[in-house]
Amino acid sequence: MLHRTINLYRESFEGLRAEVWYLSLVLLINRAGAMVIPFLTVYLTSKRGFSFEDAGLIMSSFGIGSVLGSYVGGWITDKFGFYRVQQWTLVGSGFLFWALGQQTTFWGMSIGIFVLSTVMDAFRPANQAALAFYSNPKNRARAYGLLRLAVNLGFSIGPILGGLLIAGLGYQWLFIVNGFSCLFAAVAFRLLLPPGRLEKGEEEPDENEVLADSAYRNIPFLVFVFFLMLGAVAFMQFFGSLPVYLQQELGYTEAQIGLLVTLNGVMIVVMEMPLVHTVGKYFRSLGIITVGYLFLAVAFLLLQGAVWLPVFAIAFMVLITIGEMLSMPFASTYTAEIAPRSRRGQYMGLQSIGWAGAFIIAPSLGLRWASAYGFSSLWYLASFLALISAIGIFSVDRYIRRPLKRSAAEKEVTSQLQKESKVGI
Repeated sequence: MLHRTINLYRESFEGLRAEVWYLSLVLLINRAGAMVIPFLTVYLTSKRGFSFEDAGLIMSSFGIGSVLGSYVGGWITDKFGFYRVQQWTLVGSGFLFWALGQQTTFWGMSIGIFVLSTVMDAFRPANQAALAFYSNPKNRARAYGLLRLAVNLGFSIGPILGGLLIAGLGYQWLFIVNGFSCLFAAVAFRLLLPPGRLEKGEEEPDENEVLADSAYRNIPFLVFVFFLMLGAVAFMQFFGSLPVYLQQELGYTEAQIGLLVTLNGVMIVVMEMPLVHTVGKYFRSLGIITVGYLFLAVAFLLLQGAVWLPVFAIAFMVLITIGEMLSMPFASTYTAEIAPRSRRGQYMGLQSIGWAGAFIIAPSLGLRWASAYGFSSLWYLASFLALISAIGIFSVDRYIRRPLKRSAAEKEVTSQLQKESKVGI
């Protein structure tokens, strides 16, 4: 059993190009200092004294900036290449985190978060396109899994350090350290991935390049992004509404909240690569995403037991983490599978817009809903949204596979007719 587990881990990490590892290391550096976002709603409500409604609106400005950044990032990635976009968005994010920490008013925080998220999320399509460039269809899901592993390993470090910083030095240091982490990541990116490394990719030839359609005219993909966004609205309650619920309703400290977020990251570090490697060999991307959202739906139903910490940590955290591991890497994998190379930044940008749309909806919806109807009602809503997303993505998968089945059936009939004609001769 132990030997089989070791072999599974080894196979999960084999065959990935050095550049994939370098991109993952850059994100690890960046995310290890990511302390602001996990504590932002708590900071706004407890430190700055904003109401739930105002905090939700401020967080929604993050989503509006994400939409703009994702659109612009996809466009400039296709126009200028993924290297320069990643380099300068990392640098810009560092300075903007420092500026955000100086804001105290509603409009100052709203505008600051909007500008910051615009720059931050312009990085995402470029980063996703770079990973697709340095991987091939056979190991692409594992490449995205490795990138997420680095992100979550960083997030497992960041909240713990953030909780300690808050306890020892105050919230202001969150913004300072987060800014430095972005600048350190930019330096590491420049040193590990100089422009000369962009000459060759590993992907297979794109036979459909001449027929490349805009992502905004690909109806099945647009529907996929819509349901991806609904599922993301549910999942983002984990970062937006849940910390406020744990602190104000259940009396958890910032350190306890940080440890629980860290548990999510540790589980992903330990489990995601073997899980992605195993299920990716046997199942389609959209089917895996569907199952992932079903796990999220069940997880939010079990959140009613969060009063008792072990129940929350074991039941909710395990289920929501499995749902996250199944849905997120394969969403990027599916997008890379269907995106023509010349429009890859656009496709990745549109997928990021779906996530950004969720950033607009989730914070304001979650905290307003909790304020009006209570947190228990919010968890039922999140479960319902995750279930609807699972059904929607399953329907997209069925729709896409229908022409393939018809084509296969037509080929079988043609082959049978040819055999019969030969027999007649």
